[in-house]
Amino acid sequence: MRGFTLLEVLVALVIVGTVLGASLRAVASLAQNSAALRASMMASWSAENRMAEIRLGHEWPSIGERSFPCPQVDLSFICEEHVLATPNPSFRRVEVLVFESADLKRRLVKLTQVVPNVP
Repeated sequence: MRGFTLLEVLVALVIVGTVLGASLRAVASLAQNSAALRASMMASWSAENRMAEIRLGHEWPSIGERSFPCPQVDLSFICEEHVLATPNPSFRRVEVLVFESADLKRRLVKLTQVVPNVP
């Protein structure tokens, strides 16, 4: 009965190790992408929540800019609101930008809507 030589076993272990290493990198990449997608979705919810507050609260936003915290679940975000005049004085353009609290240079979402002045 013939068995495997030490060289054959070592070659097989190198091949299996390479395959396992590549698999681990792929799984880590998927986990990182999943976290980024979750953060993007939560940032979208923060921006949509602010727009809903303006529309449903019948709040006529003042022209200008302001920043405020807008956390979602366990994620900390900072929202920037830019309110601009439009050619029609009965409407205002509202932009809500959402940034990560840890990295204020990284914008996750920008949502823009035109809001009417509802009496």
